[in-house]
Formats: sequence, C-alpha cells, structure tokens
Amino acid sequence: MLHAIGLGLGLSALWLLLSGFFEPLLLSLGLVSVVLCVYLAHRMDVVDHETIPLHIGYGIISYFVWLTVEVAKANWAVTKVILSPKMVLNQSFITVPTDQSDDLGRVIYANSITLTPGTITVEIEPGSFLVHALTDDAADMEALADMGARVTAIEGNA
Repeated sequence: MLHAIGLGLGLSALWLLLSGFFEPLLLSLGLVSVVLCVYLAHRMDVVDHETIPLHIGYGIISYFVWLTVEVAKANWAVTKVILSPKMVLNQSFITVPTDQSDDLGRVIYANSITLTPGTITVEIEPGSFLVHALTDDAADMEALADMGARVTAIEGNA
C-alpha cells in the first residue's frame, strides 16, 4: 500500500509540474486521473519495491551531487586528452567487481560508470561488470570501488 501511495504522490507532483494549473476543476480532473492510474497499476500488479524504490531514501541526493562532481572532473580529464596534440589513449577492458544486494543497486552502479566520461559498462555479469576505459586514469580501480561503495551505502537495508 505504501508503494501505491508513493506512486500517487509522484504522479501528482508530475502532473502539477507539467500542467501548472491550480484551478479547482483542473485539479479535480488531475486527481481523478492520478487515482485511476494508481488503481490500474495496482490491478496490473506492477506496483512493488522495484518500480517504486522507497528503500533508497534520501542518501541518493548526496550521491547524485557527488556523481555530478565526479562527472565534471572526468569531463575535464577527457577534454584534456582529446585536445592534446598527442592523444594518449590506453584503452582497456577491466572487470569491476560488484557487491550490491539488488538489481536496482547494480543498475545505478552500472549507469554511474557509464555516465562518467571515459568509461562505459559493456557487459553485466553475475558479480561483476565488464567496463571499457579510455585512459589509465579512467580505469582507476580505487575510484570505481569508491563509487561502488557509495552505491551500496545508498541502497539502504533493502
């Protein structure tokens, strides 16, 4: 039931953000459409802990701030490599171990690696990712392990 309420609140916020109308008739029509969507989602049995990840918590906000800073630093490093007269590329494939407890954590970790310029998650295997790195700096296992630990920390006690 808590997941359905979370879905309803999310849909309501999205509706208000996209419509921008605060007239009583339009608010009531929006409420009816949100209730209908939540009812249909509940009837189709698609409202669960994966579609509405309430266990993640507020720690994800600080993670996104940290990730934004890391993406900016990696952008700067990749820009320096691309614009240098001697483009020093040491491309490699590395295997990055994962210790996230659920699929959502692994998806967040894999997408975080891909968002960071100079790296891309190529393949997801049980317990590890295959990552393509553009340079030796991008293939820093300590930085990737730190990212994995941060993702594990925001997973909460799922």
